[in-house]
Amino acid sequence: MNGIRKSGRRKPIGPLNLEIPSGYVVALVGPNGSGKSTIMNLILQTLHPDEGELSWFGKSAPGVLPTELRQLIGYVPEVPLYEENYKTPEEAAAFRARWYPRWDQQRLEELLRRFEVPEKVKLNKMSKGERRKFEIAAALACRPKLLLLDEPSSGLDPFAWKHMIDVLRSCLEEEEITIVLSTHIVDEVKRLADYIVLVHQGEVKGMVEKDVLMGNWKELWVRTDRAQLEGLPDILEIHEDGPSNWRLLVQNLAELEDILVNRGVSILKSRGLELEDILTLWMKGELPEEIKWKRGEY
Repeated sequence: MNGIRKSGRRKPIGPLNLEIPSGYVVALVGPNGSGKSTIMNLILQTLHPDEGELSWFGKSAPGVLPTELRQLIGYVPEVPLYEENYKTPEEAAAFRARWYPRWDQQRLEELLRRFEVPEKVKLNKMSKGERRKFEIAAALACRPKLLLLDEPSSGLDPFAWKHMIDVLRSCLEEEEITIVLSTHIVDEVKRLADYIVLVHQGEVKGMVEKDVLMGNWKELWVRTDRAQLEGLPDILEIHEDGPSNWRLLVQNLAELEDILVNRGVSILKSRGLELEDILTLWMKGELPEEIKWKRGEY
């Protein structure tokens, strides 16, 4: 995506500048209404941008997305397809199979058995979780090169969620596939994502490698006089935690530790921040310069 903009009913989307690296899992995160689902629909060309350029697998396609490119993309929407409501899994799969030359019926049947999707039951009569499992299985049966998952765990119980994670991991190990995942489930991001993209107020704020992002911020407990902590740029917050004890929110911990030791500060303990806290800091603009994302640089 290069300079993509789209007028919305409530607010505009863009600019969107994003390059998805092949063969990785990229998680789109951000508040509700931030534009994550819109990005999915722009990739699928079910929405067309007002400005900017898109390309898929190194190919641009102005206008309607060509069938040969669409056949390389699997998609699980947040809201199930209305058109399939009155079909059984067998009927819906047979229709989908006509459009995908790489369709793998054996994979579909294996996944439906593993997910315990009931046979010969209309999709609108299934539970939300059962239908979700069918949609995930059908998307994987396409043998896509790009898999778009919009809130894939919606409606799944913990056992089905674990099966889904295991299946996606197996796909990543066995074949060349790129996954773009929109989710509110932090454990999904932790267990699957290689990169995290922050989408906020209709804009892509950046893309960062997950391990780099999670390793950058720490909470640090120290014993010292408050004056010894003043003027240190890598300390974002200072909270009193007892007489002469302080809890610090810091970045670049390795460099900061050396400075604190030289000032005679006693370091009591440290721990990494939870991903939810890190994303909140990121939305506030606290992403350190050395890991700020620039388009095309990972």
